[in-house]
Amino acid sequence: MAKMRAVDAAVKILEREGISVTFGVPGAAINPFYSALKAQGKIRHVLARHVEGASHMADGYSRAVAGNIGVCIGTSGPAGTDMITGLYTAQADSIPILCITGQAPRARLYKEDFQAVDIETIAKSVTKWAVCVREPALVPMVFQQAFHVMRSGRPGPVLIDLPIDVQLAEIEFDEDTYESLVVHRPRATRRQAEKALRMMNDAERPLIVSGGGVINADACKQLVEFAELTGIPVIPTLMGWGSIPDDHSLMAGMVGLQTSHRYGNANLLESDFVFGIGNRWANRHTGSIDVYTKGRKFVHVDIEPTQIGRVFGPDFGIVSDAGAALAMFIEVAREMKAKGTLKDRSAWVATCAHRKANMLRKSHFDSVPLKPQRVYQEMNEVLGRDTCYVTTIGLSQIAGAQFLKVYSPRNWINCGQAGPLGWTLPAALGVRAADPDRKIVALSGDYDFQFMLEELAVGAQHKLPYLHVVVNNSYLGLIRQAQRGFQMDFEVSLAFDNVNIEADGDAVRGYGVDHVTVAEGLGCKAIRVKSPNEFKAAFARAEELMEEFKVPVVLEFILERVTNISMGTEIDNVNEFEEILCLDPNLSLRNSQDLGNIGPKAKALEPTK
Repeated sequence: MAKMRAVDAAVKILEREGISVTFGVPGAAINPFYSALKAQGKIRHVLARHVEGASHMADGYSRAVAGNIGVCIGTSGPAGTDMITGLYTAQADSIPILCITGQAPRARLYKEDFQAVDIETIAKSVTKWAVCVREPALVPMVFQQAFHVMRSGRPGPVLIDLPIDVQLAEIEFDEDTYESLVVHRPRATRRQAEKALRMMNDAERPLIVSGGGVINADACKQLVEFAELTGIPVIPTLMGWGSIPDDHSLMAGMVGLQTSHRYGNANLLESDFVFGIGNRWANRHTGSIDVYTKGRKFVHVDIEPTQIGRVFGPDFGIVSDAGAALAMFIEVAREMKAKGTLKDRSAWVATCAHRKANMLRKSHFDSVPLKPQRVYQEMNEVLGRDTCYVTTIGLSQIAGAQFLKVYSPRNWINCGQAGPLGWTLPAALGVRAADPDRKIVALSGDYDFQFMLEELAVGAQHKLPYLHVVVNNSYLGLIRQAQRGFQMDFEVSLAFDNVNIEADGDAVRGYGVDHVTVAEGLGCKAIRVKSPNEFKAAFARAEELMEEFKVPVVLEFILERVTNISMGTEIDNVNEFEEILCLDPNLSLRNSQDLGNIGPKAKALEPTK
């Protein structure tokens, strides 16, 4: 047992819990914690330019590698409130991050002290646990419990608020005997697995829906093994994309109103049984529950008991970690196969594969300004199977999910439920900090990119190189498309004549912000692409610049102002605004019936002058 400051004990616990990188912004009320970080010198700190950015960096860091927990640090008052968006994003997608904030002295709490806010109460609704530590001796136990909470059950974020006098107080702490608390995760039973597989075996056209819980459990190999053993096609959710490779014969496409494949929706609509594993039936995936559930039975497996039946009541629910459930399912399926009782699914698999090969969207356009579909086509051709994509909400994300290919878990890092603009850039930096060797490509629309543009300087300062693809139509594209329903185009244009751009220069004056100049001013490299014949050379040059300078490289593509991306109000009524490729004319277009929206009817109102 040794005497030390409470913050010194806290930093020692971070080290013992496997923390090697933190993200944050120092300030007066958290400086004691920073002094402990500096004194011990074993944990790297990445200085953000905005505290919300630090929280998204921690989020990306956690998502990048199984078992990672990102840590973000800020001072009292606005630093904590700035990180609320990051906590919400992590909570929504079941991502463990630890947020540590400074606080006014205990004697000044609730007295409207400078930069003193009740962050514990504010954060409670967007965390698994939020606590203001009021007794110095509790600091070690609170940090120990924080890691236990983040890792047990459904993962999620924790906030620890430390009054400055608590940080500085001397306590006794025995580092040598410190141990992590045993993590609890529920496990499917044998009887549950047998019932679920009997239900699956009774079906004629079953599908597996693989959610983000499969990736969180690091159970993608088990998922593929289970699918191959039973011969059941797999529908990954947006958060589960990569749990089975896109070119696997049993990958049946994604389902949804926006981030979906035509063949994925068609396959789901023809199914009669859905085996959901580690998913939460998100509304962008299901559309209305009546359409999604009609004519099919459901088994739902989730680590969180309150998720079973939250959106709709399944025919059978199992509370279990996805990895533990899949291990039991594989055991039972092997026995069924050995007995010859597993149904042959080859005809159903062939039907799903036929749709996958034929129900496609066109991506090859040679027009100038560029169509976004062509950008994603080029990315598929140039970037390779090992590319890790990082993105948030917007037409850029939606079209990316429709056209890109993902072949490995954690190679599609996407904030699925909260979708805050600005998340992409700092999250990509967090992914890079977690993995120095991975090929990382961030994907943003111009507005997402502008939200936290200042964090590019973090990548330059800390040598965190990655490629940032910006598809620029100078619009809030998704909101502009949604405004079609109101017959308006109102306050969604980002275009203006930038007085600092020459009319005949390389930049596009009428598109407003000169992203190339801004990126270079922040210490990074940038390339602008305006025609299809520049694509491959631009990607090659970007790779060279990253290798040479070890900084983020921005690759901006100048798009046509208005392109409507396929989406709809139901999974059986997705509007296809661009030409589609139906290589088999006999295939049902059940998920794209409103084909009248292709062509003139799909044009948005003219941009505001």
